[in-house]
Amino acid sequence: MRVATVQPFTVPADLAANIAEHARLLRIADADLCVFPELSLTGLEFEALAADPGLWLTPDDQRLEPLREACRASAVHAVIGLPLVEDGHRYIGSLVLGPDGETVATYAKRNLHNSEEELFEPGTRQVIVEAGGRRLGLAICLDAANPDHARELAEAGAEVYVLSALFSEGQEDRLLDQVGVAAGHGMWVVLSQYSGKTGGMAAFGGSGVWKPGGAAEVRLGGEVSEWAYATIAS
Repeated sequence: MRVATVQPFTVPADLAANIAEHARLLRIADADLCVFPELSLTGLEFEALAADPGLWLTPDDQRLEPLREACRASAVHAVIGLPLVEDGHRYIGSLVLGPDGETVATYAKRNLHNSEEELFEPGTRQVIVEAGGRRLGLAICLDAANPDHARELAEAGAEVYVLSALFSEGQEDRLLDQVGVAAGHGMWVVLSQYSGKTGGMAAFGGSGVWKPGGAAEVRLGGEVSEWAYATIAS
């Protein structure tokens, strides 16, 4: 399976612009799977999310149709970060779209920062999806700081730990430590995180793919709108 981890430029709290850019990137992707950062469709703009209900998305929101069309055009799976509304609950979510544009799964971040608890609810379930013949376990940012999260996914048969995140400047060691925990359970790790500012925080990039055991297969620097490609072998 060929994977692409993306460091997109996210316009703060501008759904239309970010959906258009995500769709553009998906249309030129040379991969079976593309992974975007945490809340990639809005950025971590909590004040805007609290003030504007129109920034929140349900899995079947018609505004997501350009992403579905792009997945169909490229025959690609995509993991996209969004402020998710399901059954009246608000989550930091990942939406998994399939190569026919269908919704394969949604995942809600289970481990929240204190600053997130006023706006979002924690998710209650682990999610594993199949794509490109591999079993992908989904994670969002602080999930990876909980060692039980990766362990539970590995024990449930996940082969790839798909992590959408924001690591801010000064957290380079934390990023590597958390990637190492998941890789230590024998999983590949695909990380997409930000470069530049979001929500008043400055991120340093460093998205990439790590092999089981923790050796880096490919890593990006700090530029935005970069791709890291890797082939996840058997």
